[in-house]
Amino acid sequence: MSNVSNNTPVSGPLVASTTGSALLDPDALDAATQRATEDFLAEGTPANTARSYASAMRYWAAWYALRNGGVLHAQPVPVTVVTQFVVDHLERRQGNGLRYELPPDVDAQLVALGTKKALGPLSSATVGHRLAVLAKWHRLQHWDAPTDDHRVKTLMAKARRAQAKRGIVTRKKTAAVAEPLQAMLDTCTDGLRGLRDRALLLVAWSGGGRRRSELVALQVGDLRRLRPDTWTYALGRTKSNATGPIREKPLRGEAAHAVTQWIETAHLTDGPLFRRLYRHGTVGAQALSGDQVARIVQRRAKLAGLPGDWAAHSLRSGFVTEAGRQGVPLGEVMAMTEHRSVGTVMGYFQAGTLLSSRASALTLPGSPSETLTDSVAPSIDGQRTDP
Repeated sequence: MSNVSNNTPVSGPLVASTTGSALLDPDALDAATQRATEDFLAEGTPANTARSYASAMRYWAAWYALRNGGVLHAQPVPVTVVTQFVVDHLERRQGNGLRYELPPDVDAQLVALGTKKALGPLSSATVGHRLAVLAKWHRLQHWDAPTDDHRVKTLMAKARRAQAKRGIVTRKKTAAVAEPLQAMLDTCTDGLRGLRDRALLLVAWSGGGRRRSELVALQVGDLRRLRPDTWTYALGRTKSNATGPIREKPLRGEAAHAVTQWIETAHLTDGPLFRRLYRHGTVGAQALSGDQVARIVQRRAKLAGLPGDWAAHSLRSGFVTEAGRQGVPLGEVMAMTEHRSVGTVMGYFQAGTLLSSRASALTLPGSPSETLTDSVAPSIDGQRTDP
């Protein structure tokens, strides 16, 4: 046992020598430490998130300069400025019309600078995202976020409610439940491209509603074949699990067969699983991009003649919605999707369970009996999709 008391100054080999090194101020970060911190923050932020943050901050900087004649990073943004940002961009009812406060010349300059896509007001979802990014930026500077002020929170809540009363709602992408998914798969008959797209659609859907970033990150070496009709794939760093261990997810049945056919036909032995294709059936070495995954979903939906607003997320929301339709327990669904928030997944899941609910098929006395049939593929945004 050591005979050194807790109050005895520690010396000797337990203390690193400071000879030749400047002592650090414990109350402040030196420049090198600040750079290291920023490097960790940058490296640990997903690329899509970083681009989204950068775009929002460019907009803030341009708007702030045009409206206030200053530089955004000089000091914390006051609550009054945030309030002005909200009323500049969200329409409100005034008299018999709608009005927002962004001056036309400023609006035009923002579009000319490329920080704004088009003239006119923004949606409450876009404004909310830009407020969230501003708050994040303030916290990184160790400042109080003006968006935490109760006046800003109340203003945004009332603005969203006012927009909802006018019928302005954030519409979600159409969910690819079983029937429209099958319709998309039926279009995958165009040779090697069809084999790739079929495998991609089924891995994304049957593999647990994978995000497009997860699909493009998949490597051939991540897959392990257990049986002719079963693969597992290793899921690495994801949006909801950026630091956790590698997890294995199953691919069974039709999805497993589609992956086998794609790998064997494309002669893949390593590298990205889902790759770009070139003329004359040449398989590229580069992985698909996230945007290309979205375009594949949209193209297959168009070829199948499916109405709706389709995107890569349609496969993720469709998996959850279909699981609800088929009565799969929520915990099992979340184990596959890796949703962290029950609230996030419940909207899709409840929509699916209601589709098979007897309460949704009540009939009046004397009216023809109606039941839910498999020929109708409802989507999460309220549209009906007939394959």
